Amino acid sequence: MGRIVPVILCGGSGTRLWPRSRAAKPKPFLPLLGERTLYQDTLARCSDREEFAAPMVVIGEQHLDHARTQAADIAPDAIFIVEPTGRNTAPAVALAARSVDPDDIMLVCPSDHFIADASAFRRIAIEAAALARSGWLVCFGISATAPETGYGYLRRGEALEGGYRVQKFVEKPEIETAIGFLADGGYAWNGGIFALPAGQFLEELAMHRPEMARLVEDAHSGAQRSGSCLRPDREAFAAIAGESIDYAIMENTDRAAMVDAAFGWSDIGNWNAIYDHRKSADGTNVIVGQGEIIDSEGTMIDTDGPFVTVVGVSNVVVVVDGEDVLVASRDAAQQVGNAHRSRKQ
Repeated sequence: MGRIVPVILCGGSGTRLWPRSRAAKPKPFLPLLGERTLYQDTLARCSDREEFAAPMVVIGEQHLDHARTQAADIAPDAIFIVEPTGRNTAPAVALAARSVDPDDIMLVCPSDHFIADASAFRRIAIEAAALARSGWLVCFGISATAPETGYGYLRRGEALEGGYRVQKFVEKPEIETAIGFLADGGYAWNGGIFALPAGQFLEELAMHRPEMARLVEDAHSGAQRSGSCLRPDREAFAAIAGESIDYAIMENTDRAAMVDAAFGWSDIGNWNAIYDHRKSADGTNVIVGQGEIIDSEGTMIDTDGPFVTVVGVSNVVVVVDGEDVLVASRDAAQQVGNAHRSRKQ
Protein backbone atom coordinates (compact mmCIF):
# COMPACT_ATOMS: atom_id res chain seq x y z
CA MET A 1 0.00 0.00 0.00
CA GLY A 2 1.43 3.36 -1.06
CA ARG A 3 2.31 6.14 1.30
CA ILE A 4 0.34 9.35 1.86
CA VAL A 5 2.71 12.06 0.61
CA PRO A 6 1.78 15.65 1.47
CA VAL A 7 2.33 17.95 -1.52
CA ILE A 8 2.38 21.52 -0.26
CA LEU A 9 1.75 24.15 -2.92
CA CYS A 10 3.39 27.51 -2.24
CA GLY A 11 2.22 29.78 -5.05
CA GLY A 12 0.49 33.13 -5.35
CA SER A 13 1.29 36.42 -3.69
CA GLY A 14 -1.68 37.07 -1.41
CA THR A 15 -2.28 40.56 -2.81
CA ARG A 16 -5.61 40.96 -1.01
CA LEU A 17 -3.64 41.02 2.25
CA TRP A 18 -1.50 43.98 1.19
CA PRO A 19 0.34 45.76 2.74
CA ARG A 20 1.34 42.95 5.10
CA SER A 21 1.61 40.36 2.32
CA ARG A 22 4.27 41.28 -0.26
CA ALA A 23 5.74 39.69 -3.35
CA ALA A 24 8.99 39.10 -1.44
CA LYS A 25 7.23 37.52 1.56
CA PRO A 26 3.64 36.56 0.75
CA LYS A 27 0.76 35.33 2.86
CA PRO A 28 1.86 31.70 3.55
CA PHE A 29 4.98 32.84 5.37
CA LEU A 30 3.36 35.41 7.67
CA PRO A 31 2.19 34.74 11.27
CA LEU A 32 -1.30 36.10 10.67
CA LEU A 33 -3.29 33.98 13.14
CA GLY A 34 -0.81 33.05 15.83
CA GLU A 35 2.88 32.50 16.36
CA ARG A 36 3.25 30.06 13.48
CA THR A 37 2.70 30.92 9.83
CA LEU A 38 -0.03 29.35 7.70
CA TYR A 39 2.68 27.38 5.87
CA GLN A 40 4.08 26.05 9.15
CA ASP A 41 0.60 25.03 10.28
CA THR A 42 0.12 23.18 6.99
CA LEU A 43 3.34 21.23 7.57
CA ALA A 44 2.43 20.56 11.20
CA ARG A 45 -0.91 18.96 10.25
CA CYS A 46 1.04 16.33 8.30
CA SER A 47 3.98 15.90 10.69
CA ASP A 48 3.10 12.45 12.08
CA ARG A 49 5.44 10.17 10.12
CA GLU A 50 3.41 7.09 11.04
CA GLU A 51 0.57 8.54 8.95
CA PHE A 52 2.31 10.75 6.40
CA ALA A 53 5.55 10.57 4.44
CA ALA A 54 7.98 13.46 4.25
CA PRO A 55 6.30 16.41 2.52
CA MET A 56 7.13 17.69 -0.94
CA VAL A 57 6.97 21.48 -1.08
CA VAL A 58 6.50 23.04 -4.51
CA ILE A 59 7.99 26.51 -4.30
CA GLY A 60 9.46 29.27 -6.45
CA GLU A 61 13.14 30.16 -6.16
CA GLN A 62 12.24 33.59 -4.74
CA HIS A 63 10.60 32.07 -1.66
CA LEU A 64 12.77 28.99 -1.15
CA ASP A 65 14.71 30.47 1.78
CA HIS A 66 11.47 31.28 3.64
CA ALA A 67 10.14 27.78 3.00
CA ARG A 68 13.31 25.97 4.11
CA THR A 69 13.83 28.10 7.21
CA GLN A 70 10.24 27.80 8.39
CA ALA A 71 10.17 24.03 7.78
CA ALA A 72 13.39 23.33 9.68
CA ASP A 73 11.85 22.53 13.08
CA ILE A 74 8.58 21.02 11.83
CA ALA A 75 9.54 19.01 8.75
CA PRO A 76 13.35 18.79 8.53
CA ASP A 77 12.91 15.94 6.04
CA ALA A 78 10.94 18.07 3.56
CA ILE A 79 11.83 17.90 -0.13
CA PHE A 80 11.61 21.09 -2.19
CA ILE A 81 10.62 21.11 -5.85
CA VAL A 82 11.83 24.52 -6.99
CA GLU A 83 9.87 25.82 -9.96
CA PRO A 84 11.79 28.17 -12.28
CA THR A 85 8.50 29.96 -13.02
CA GLY A 86 4.90 29.60 -11.90
CA ARG A 87 2.70 27.45 -14.15
CA ASN A 88 -0.36 26.93 -11.92
CA THR A 89 -1.30 23.82 -9.96
CA ALA A 90 -1.56 21.04 -12.58
CA PRO A 91 2.13 21.14 -13.62
CA ALA A 92 3.18 21.63 -9.99
CA VAL A 93 1.35 18.51 -8.86
CA ALA A 94 2.57 16.61 -11.93
CA LEU A 95 6.18 17.33 -10.93
CA ALA A 96 5.44 15.90 -7.50
CA ALA A 97 3.76 12.85 -9.06
CA ARG A 98 6.93 12.25 -11.10
CA SER A 99 8.94 12.36 -7.86
CA VAL A 100 7.04 9.70 -5.88
CA ASP A 101 6.07 6.07 -6.40
CA PRO A 102 3.05 5.46 -8.67
CA ASP A 103 1.20 3.76 -5.80
CA ASP A 104 1.64 6.75 -3.47
CA ILE A 105 -1.31 8.99 -2.66
CA MET A 106 -0.54 12.68 -2.97
CA LEU A 107 -2.30 14.79 -0.35
CA VAL A 108 -2.32 18.12 -2.18
CA CYS A 109 -2.62 21.09 0.19
CA PRO A 110 -2.39 24.83 -0.45
CA SER A 111 0.11 26.35 1.96
CA ASP A 112 -1.97 29.38 2.92
CA HIS A 113 -5.27 27.98 4.23
CA PHE A 114 -6.46 27.97 7.84
CA ILE A 115 -7.88 24.79 9.36
CA ALA A 116 -9.22 25.01 12.90
CA ASP A 117 -9.47 21.28 13.69
CA ALA A 118 -6.20 19.59 12.78
CA SER A 119 -7.32 16.23 14.17
CA ALA A 120 -10.42 16.22 11.95
CA PHE A 121 -8.23 17.16 8.99
CA ARG A 122 -5.93 14.19 9.56
CA ARG A 123 -8.86 11.79 9.95
CA ILE A 124 -10.53 13.01 6.75
CA ALA A 125 -7.21 12.97 4.88
CA ILE A 126 -6.74 9.29 5.74
CA GLU A 127 -10.33 8.54 4.67
CA ALA A 128 -9.78 10.39 1.39
CA ALA A 129 -6.56 8.46 0.79
CA ALA A 130 -8.45 5.19 1.22
CA LEU A 131 -10.96 6.30 -1.43
CA ALA A 132 -8.10 7.39 -3.71
CA ARG A 133 -6.55 3.92 -3.40
CA SER A 134 -9.74 2.57 -4.95
CA GLY A 135 -8.97 4.48 -8.13
CA TRP A 136 -10.65 7.83 -7.49
CA LEU A 137 -9.26 11.35 -7.75
CA VAL A 138 -10.63 12.85 -4.57
CA CYS A 139 -11.61 16.46 -3.85
CA PHE A 140 -12.23 17.73 -0.33
CA GLY A 141 -15.74 19.22 -0.31
CA ILE A 142 -15.72 21.93 2.34
CA SER A 143 -19.02 22.22 4.20
CA ALA A 144 -20.63 25.41 2.88
CA THR A 145 -21.71 27.73 5.70
CA ALA A 146 -22.56 30.82 3.65
CA PRO A 147 -23.50 31.71 0.04
CA GLU A 148 -19.93 32.55 -0.95
CA THR A 149 -19.37 33.85 -4.47
CA GLY A 150 -15.58 33.68 -4.28
CA TYR A 151 -15.34 29.88 -4.23
CA GLY A 152 -16.00 27.13 -6.73
CA TYR A 153 -18.55 24.46 -5.77
CA LEU A 154 -18.85 20.68 -6.01
CA ARG A 155 -22.20 18.94 -6.54
CA ARG A 156 -22.48 15.61 -4.72
CA GLY A 157 -23.42 12.69 -6.94
CA GLU A 158 -24.00 9.03 -6.18
CA ALA A 159 -22.68 7.64 -2.92
CA LEU A 160 -19.44 5.67 -2.91
CA GLU A 161 -17.83 3.71 -0.12
CA GLY A 162 -16.22 6.54 1.80
CA GLY A 163 -17.47 9.46 -0.29
CA TYR A 164 -19.40 10.52 -3.38
CA ARG A 165 -18.92 10.92 -7.08
CA VAL A 166 -18.61 14.55 -8.13
CA GLN A 167 -21.69 15.14 -10.25
CA LYS A 168 -20.68 18.62 -11.33
CA PHE A 169 -18.02 21.30 -10.87
CA VAL A 170 -19.40 24.84 -10.67
CA GLU A 171 -17.31 27.96 -11.11
CA LYS A 172 -17.70 30.95 -8.80
CA PRO A 173 -21.45 31.66 -8.90
CA GLU A 174 -23.55 34.81 -8.72
CA ILE A 175 -25.02 35.52 -5.28
CA GLU A 176 -28.52 34.28 -6.18
CA THR A 177 -27.09 30.98 -7.39
CA ALA A 178 -24.91 30.64 -4.28
CA ILE A 179 -27.95 31.19 -2.06
CA GLY A 180 -29.72 28.41 -3.95
CA PHE A 181 -26.72 26.08 -3.50
CA LEU A 182 -26.74 26.66 0.26
CA ALA A 183 -30.48 25.99 0.49
CA ASP A 184 -30.17 22.87 -1.67
CA GLY A 185 -27.65 21.25 0.67
CA GLY A 186 -26.13 19.11 -2.07
CA TYR A 187 -23.22 21.43 -2.79
CA ALA A 188 -19.89 21.98 -1.06
CA TRP A 189 -17.10 24.48 -1.54
CA ASN A 190 -14.13 23.31 -3.60
CA GLY A 191 -11.28 24.04 -1.21
CA GLY A 192 -8.44 23.03 -3.52
CA ILE A 193 -7.34 20.09 -1.34
CA PHE A 194 -7.04 16.71 -3.06
CA ALA A 195 -6.04 13.07 -2.50
CA LEU A 196 -4.63 11.79 -5.79
CA PRO A 197 -3.05 8.45 -6.76
CA ALA A 198 0.26 9.56 -8.28
CA GLY A 199 0.38 7.06 -11.14
CA GLN A 200 -3.26 7.52 -12.06
CA PHE A 201 -2.90 11.28 -11.97
CA LEU A 202 -0.11 11.07 -14.55
CA GLU A 203 -2.24 8.76 -16.70
CA GLU A 204 -5.12 11.23 -16.60
CA LEU A 205 -2.76 14.09 -17.43
CA ALA A 206 -1.42 12.21 -20.46
CA MET A 207 -4.98 11.57 -21.59
CA HIS A 208 -6.39 15.07 -21.17
CA ARG A 209 -3.28 17.29 -21.47
CA PRO A 210 -0.70 15.26 -23.43
CA GLU A 211 1.55 18.22 -24.22
CA MET A 212 1.69 19.26 -20.57
CA ALA A 213 2.43 15.67 -19.57
CA ARG A 214 5.28 15.46 -22.08
CA LEU A 215 6.85 18.73 -21.00
CA VAL A 216 6.56 17.87 -17.29
CA GLU A 217 8.30 14.56 -17.99
CA ASP A 218 11.07 16.41 -19.85
CA ALA A 219 11.38 18.99 -17.07
CA HIS A 220 11.60 16.28 -14.42
CA SER A 221 14.02 14.02 -16.30
CA GLY A 222 16.30 17.01 -16.86
CA ALA A 223 16.08 18.21 -13.27
CA GLN A 224 19.09 19.10 -11.17
CA ARG A 225 19.19 17.61 -7.67
CA SER A 226 21.06 19.23 -4.83
CA GLY A 227 20.48 18.19 -1.23
CA SER A 228 16.78 18.49 -0.45
CA CYS A 229 16.05 20.47 -3.63
CA LEU A 230 14.98 19.35 -7.07
CA ARG A 231 15.09 21.96 -9.81
CA PRO A 232 13.23 21.04 -13.03
CA ASP A 233 14.74 21.79 -16.40
CA ARG A 234 14.07 25.48 -16.91
CA GLU A 235 13.45 25.45 -20.67
CA ALA A 236 11.05 22.50 -20.66
CA PHE A 237 9.08 23.82 -17.70
CA ALA A 238 8.82 27.35 -19.12
CA ALA A 239 7.23 25.91 -22.27
CA ILE A 240 4.26 24.55 -20.31
CA ALA A 241 0.92 26.31 -20.71
CA GLY A 242 -0.09 26.69 -17.08
CA GLU A 243 -3.45 25.36 -15.94
CA SER A 244 -5.15 24.43 -12.67
CA ILE A 245 -5.82 20.87 -11.55
CA ASP A 246 -9.54 21.54 -11.84
CA TYR A 247 -9.46 22.66 -15.49
CA ALA A 248 -6.81 20.21 -16.67
CA ILE A 249 -7.89 17.06 -14.87
CA MET A 250 -10.77 17.11 -12.43
CA GLU A 251 -13.40 18.53 -14.78
CA ASN A 252 -12.41 16.04 -17.50
CA THR A 253 -11.91 12.76 -15.67
CA ASP A 254 -14.71 10.27 -15.08
CA ARG A 255 -13.09 9.29 -11.77
CA ALA A 256 -13.68 12.50 -9.78
CA ALA A 257 -14.90 11.86 -6.25
CA MET A 258 -15.27 13.91 -3.08
CA VAL A 259 -15.31 13.54 0.66
CA ASP A 260 -17.19 15.84 3.00
CA ALA A 261 -14.67 17.91 4.94
CA ALA A 262 -15.84 19.73 8.05
CA PHE A 263 -12.74 20.92 9.89
CA GLY A 264 -13.08 24.70 10.23
CA TRP A 265 -11.62 25.72 6.87
CA SER A 266 -10.92 29.20 5.52
CA ASP A 267 -8.72 30.35 2.68
CA ILE A 268 -7.93 33.53 4.69
CA GLY A 269 -8.37 35.38 1.43
CA ASN A 270 -8.71 38.96 2.68
CA TRP A 271 -8.57 41.22 5.71
CA ASN A 272 -12.22 40.59 6.55
CA ALA A 273 -11.42 36.89 6.95
CA ILE A 274 -8.50 37.80 9.22
CA TYR A 275 -10.87 39.96 11.28
CA ASP A 276 -13.39 37.11 11.58
CA HIS A 277 -10.75 34.76 12.97
CA ARG A 278 -9.16 37.30 15.30
CA LYS A 279 -12.27 38.74 16.95
CA SER A 280 -13.26 37.37 20.33
CA ALA A 281 -16.68 36.08 21.30
CA ASP A 282 -17.34 39.02 23.60
CA GLY A 283 -16.08 41.87 21.43
CA THR A 284 -16.33 43.12 17.86
CA ASN A 285 -13.13 45.19 17.68
CA VAL A 286 -9.60 43.89 17.17
CA ILE A 287 -6.30 45.66 17.90
CA VAL A 288 -2.92 44.16 16.95
CA GLY A 289 -0.09 46.50 17.90
CA GLN A 290 -0.56 49.95 19.41
CA GLY A 291 -3.96 51.55 18.97
CA GLU A 292 -7.38 52.44 20.31
CA ILE A 293 -10.91 52.24 18.93
CA ILE A 294 -13.56 54.64 20.19
CA ASP A 295 -17.30 54.62 19.40
CA SER A 296 -16.79 52.08 16.63
CA GLU A 297 -17.86 48.49 16.05
CA GLY A 298 -16.53 45.74 13.82
CA THR A 299 -13.20 47.52 13.35
CA MET A 300 -9.66 46.15 13.26
CA ILE A 301 -6.31 47.87 13.66
CA ASP A 302 -3.13 45.99 12.70
CA THR A 303 -0.02 48.15 13.04
CA ASP A 304 3.66 47.29 13.19
CA GLY A 305 4.68 50.60 14.77
CA PRO A 306 2.65 53.85 14.82
CA PHE A 307 -0.14 54.23 17.35
CA VAL A 308 -3.44 54.23 15.46
CA THR A 309 -6.72 55.70 16.72
CA VAL A 310 -10.09 55.07 15.07
CA VAL A 311 -13.02 57.21 16.25
CA GLY A 312 -16.65 56.86 15.20
CA VAL A 313 -16.01 54.75 12.09
CA SER A 314 -17.35 51.18 12.10
CA ASN A 315 -16.60 48.09 10.03
CA VAL A 316 -13.21 49.24 8.77
CA VAL A 317 -9.74 47.73 8.68
CA VAL A 318 -6.61 49.83 9.24
CA VAL A 319 -3.27 48.16 8.50
CA VAL A 320 0.11 49.87 8.89
CA ASP A 321 3.19 48.15 7.48
CA GLY A 322 6.30 50.32 7.48
CA GLU A 323 5.51 53.36 5.37
CA ASP A 324 2.37 51.84 3.84
CA VAL A 325 -1.10 52.33 5.29
CA LEU A 326 -4.33 50.63 4.26
CA VAL A 327 -7.75 51.92 5.29
CA ALA A 328 -10.60 49.83 3.89
CA SER A 329 -14.21 49.01 4.56
CA ARG A 330 -14.52 45.38 5.55
CA ASP A 331 -17.18 45.05 2.85
CA ALA A 332 -14.58 46.08 0.26
CA ALA A 333 -11.85 43.73 1.50
CA GLN A 334 -11.88 41.74 -1.75
CA GLN A 335 -10.77 44.86 -3.65
CA VAL A 336 -7.55 45.35 -1.67
CA GLY A 337 -5.69 43.26 -4.25
CA ASN A 338 -5.84 46.26 -6.58
CA ALA A 339 -4.19 48.59 -4.06
CA HIS A 340 -0.67 47.16 -4.17
CA ARG A 341 -0.19 47.74 -7.88
CA SER A 342 0.91 51.34 -7.56
CA ARG A 343 3.39 50.58 -4.78
CA LYS A 344 6.84 49.01 -4.98
CA GLN A 345 6.75 45.54 -3.44
